[in-house]
Amino acid sequence: MAILKVPVNAQDHTLGSLHAPRVLVGYCDYQCPDCGDSYPLIKELIAKHEHSLLFVFRNFPKQEKHPMALPAALAAEAAARQSKFWEMHDIIYENQDELSIENLLVFATEIGLNIQQFAADWKSQELLTKIEKDFDGGLRSGVSETPTFFVNGHQFDEFDGSYESLSYAISM
Repeated sequence: MAILKVPVNAQDHTLGSLHAPRVLVGYCDYQCPDCGDSYPLIKELIAKHEHSLLFVFRNFPKQEKHPMALPAALAAEAAARQSKFWEMHDIIYENQDELSIENLLVFATEIGLNIQQFAADWKSQELLTKIEKDFDGGLRSGVSETPTFFVNGHQFDEFDGSYESLSYAISM
């Protein structure tokens, strides 16, 4: 079983209680269909276990398979600069079949971002470096496919795409 090599830190995007006994780290790709399918499951899991679960999202854009994964990750990170990471994260997954540069700009407008700042941040080398660090940390932790989940630092290999398997993972 693989071990998470990069501990949860202040650079991560998190939902839930920072003092939760269970930490679920997900390495995900915004254009990956399986990640899109897991998105509502994770939201449900967080809603049901908000005080006992911390969810951590990390970027793992598989650019060779998903050409819009990196632009989408950059859009989410640029939105984070305006404290709207989760809003952009959600709108991207909810419109995963319609990912394009133009639509990412539409999404930014829809969630109320300052578009000039968003456009400048989207091109930032600092944000690209953050995504690359997430990706490299995933590789070091044994991630090769998305989504890949770690529960309290240990890779959860039994995710079968169901809510039940994710729920089981955090109950172990």
